[in-house]
Amino acid sequence: MPADDLKRIVYDTLSFDCPVQKVKDNIYSLELFHGPTLAFKDVGARFMARLLQYFIKKEGQSDLVNVLVATSGDTGSAVANGFLGVDGIHVYVLYPKGKVSPIQECQFTTLGQNITAVEVDGVFDDCQALVKTAFMDAELNQHMKLTSANSINVARFLPQSFYYFYAYAQMKRLGLADNLVVCVPSGNFGNICSGLFGKRMGLPIKRFIAANNANDIFYNYLQTGEYNPRPSVQTIANAMDVGDPSNFARIYDLYHKDHAAITADISGCTYTDEQIAESIRSAYQQTGYLCDPHGAVGYRALCEGLKEGEVGVFLETAHPAKFLSTVEGIIAEKVQIPAKLAAFMEGKKQSVAMSKHFADFKAFLMSR
Repeated sequence: MPADDLKRIVYDTLSFDCPVQKVKDNIYSLELFHGPTLAFKDVGARFMARLLQYFIKKEGQSDLVNVLVATSGDTGSAVANGFLGVDGIHVYVLYPKGKVSPIQECQFTTLGQNITAVEVDGVFDDCQALVKTAFMDAELNQHMKLTSANSINVARFLPQSFYYFYAYAQMKRLGLADNLVVCVPSGNFGNICSGLFGKRMGLPIKRFIAANNANDIFYNYLQTGEYNPRPSVQTIANAMDVGDPSNFARIYDLYHKDHAAITADISGCTYTDEQIAESIRSAYQQTGYLCDPHGAVGYRALCEGLKEGEVGVFLETAHPAKFLSTVEGIIAEKVQIPAKLAAFMEGKKQSVAMSKHFADFKAFLMSR
């Protein structure tokens, strides 16, 4: 791929700002919700859409490319809007019934065109299993050209390393980058994995904190050295409701399966819904900064885990209005809904009901 073409796609991908904001003392927020769907996954989704479109045109492909994506909330909306209206591509968004916020659901079920929402009667891990199994099914792959826009696809999660460099640059301009700790709210672990790739590239982040909700599989691995996935449980930080994170395998491999090496760079924490709610409330009352449930996990981890001389940045991954009823219930105040989100809420829901059994999903795709 010519360097000029790649540069053009990168600059198009990074066409919106992700500023750092001081919240308190030595704690800063990296606001990643300024893209089209007000969530951090807009960067990777937009990059992948532009990249895939580039190669379809360059190679003159006539076959339709079908993108399968499982979502626990924000991935689906980012991918759906990143690929909306792109010629030669159809997107199937698989999401767990009743387990994403109403606004998140609106962002990928009201689009139509080349976007099909598939409402799975299960949890996120069931959606992810359907996608992974589809790639392994020879008959299905002969029937249609498949790819993924989840972080299981390296083209989706690698661009997320961009904003770690961008955050470091902003902190360096403030003279605060020497002992930088980055806390990442973590579900499927694509986000923190991209940060670890950045560190391996040479980005001088001192250490990472992986912040979990009640789905604490990775936290337990850090404590015990044993990885024991289990069915996910539903929380108010729903985008992190993952019981078998795909990117654990990447992290494990990146560190050559060395538990001591992993724990040298990454520490962990886990919080209940009650603790997450308290973090949203206290941050807002004490500092005026309003976190979404995921950013609140990162904020609390830095409040509790920063050492003397360290400066912390937590990733504020989505606009709090995407979790409207939850956040308003916690702070007992109205949250202003950005115009971008309000527009999605005016559309009509279109979705396909689906069981969690692969045979049903395969039959649906084979009929397309």
